[in-house]
Amino acid sequence: MPTPRLVIIGLDCMEPSLVFEQWRADLPNLSRLMAQGSYGRLESSIPAITVPAWSCMMSGRDPGELGIYGFRNRRDRGYHSMAISDGSAVKVPRLWDLLGEAGWRVAVISVPGTSPPYPVQGALVSCFLTPSPQVPFTHPPELADEIRAWMPDFMMDVPNFRSDEKARILDNLYTLCDQRFTLAEKLIQRDQPDFLMLVDMGVDRIHHAFWKPMDPCHPQYEPDSPFATAIHDYYVHVDQRVGELLRHCDQDTAVLVVSDHGAQPLMGGICINEWLMDQGYLTLKEKPSEPISLDQAAVDWSQTQVWGAGGYYARIFLNVQGREPEGIVPMAAYEALRSQLAAKLATLTDPSGNPMPIKVFKPQEIYQKVRGRAPDLIVYFDDLAWRSVGSVGLNSLYTVENDTGPDDANHAPFGLMIFHDPRQPRQGQVLTGAQLYDIVPTLLQRYGLPAPAGLRGQVLPL
Repeated sequence: MPTPRLVIIGLDCMEPSLVFEQWRADLPNLSRLMAQGSYGRLESSIPAITVPAWSCMMSGRDPGELGIYGFRNRRDRGYHSMAISDGSAVKVPRLWDLLGEAGWRVAVISVPGTSPPYPVQGALVSCFLTPSPQVPFTHPPELADEIRAWMPDFMMDVPNFRSDEKARILDNLYTLCDQRFTLAEKLIQRDQPDFLMLVDMGVDRIHHAFWKPMDPCHPQYEPDSPFATAIHDYYVHVDQRVGELLRHCDQDTAVLVVSDHGAQPLMGGICINEWLMDQGYLTLKEKPSEPISLDQAAVDWSQTQVWGAGGYYARIFLNVQGREPEGIVPMAAYEALRSQLAAKLATLTDPSGNPMPIKVFKPQEIYQKVRGRAPDLIVYFDDLAWRSVGSVGLNSLYTVENDTGPDDANHAPFGLMIFHDPRQPRQGQVLTGAQLYDIVPTLLQRYGLPAPAGLRGQVLPL
């Protein structure tokens, strides 16, 4: 058997158009995997966000079934109960758990949704949600001491990547990337695992920090910036690290390179709560004199039917009688109000009055199950090119700035996948219609392992 039998290289947010088209000639290792194997765009989960997308990909379950609708989720039915969803929210086995049960030795490095760390058949290093390397971040626990000895400045994430400290962010990004790949090489040499997976968050972070200098299509394009080639150069560096990692693997090791979603320029923000106020659905006791979060505003819940939350997409919540603490929408009126909202949202335009593509999803219609406290509606503005801004007091439906700090890029609904098994080359086969839910059923079938009941997704022709 080759060691490892299977390597998954996760590149959070890597954009397919940059790899497959624009920069393909500059990425020799990814290009070789594409030319010898299969590749294509990979449709993300709805919502297309790091948390939950990696957990969806690695479990074959959708956000509704996991009960994870974003980075932050409602803890309870209170109005101010949004809290970060860590890995303890994932109650189903993921690919490495299933492989471990089948006797595979695994090594899992920084896959989002693995903090806090938990026992696996091998080694696990937790993800960017780990508060610091001072808290437990590995299984087994003593692996943390070895990592600190190898890398005294071990980073969990790039701190404060939405800021103007561009040179510092860039330096941190390369450190983060190099640490992940070097750690993978060390674990392959030391443990000879059957399966290894790592995720580099740097691709995502560099898009958020450096898209404006790169892309003339960005509304706030920064020509002649010293950072004009920052994203390109980082992609080239990642490609080099992919090549180096594969030199630590056997020549028969199968390789999957995958991103959880793509990236695109951030065109602006839609102030969802300002819109709800304009439409009479949301009432404040007093209008703030400057922009503040809805949590800080004096909301008159006795006069409020609907409120929203910001982020990559808009989450719409109805203030339902008997469900929310001061709910006023009778359950009998719920579905009619939800459909009315969906129809009104679909008529939103851009600031110039041009129609904007709006997608409004009802969780019950897009998920296999709906667990936890799902939004009542999920709204994409122009396929995520526009963010949802939850602040109030902006006195505008539109904004150019993100309310969580400087941000150049937004997510896009399609990531990428490249798969090459040297024992079954596919000579550049282009995959169409692939979704991230297909990864687990495809790999389990490939290695002759039974799939758990109820997985979403199909087996891809790899």
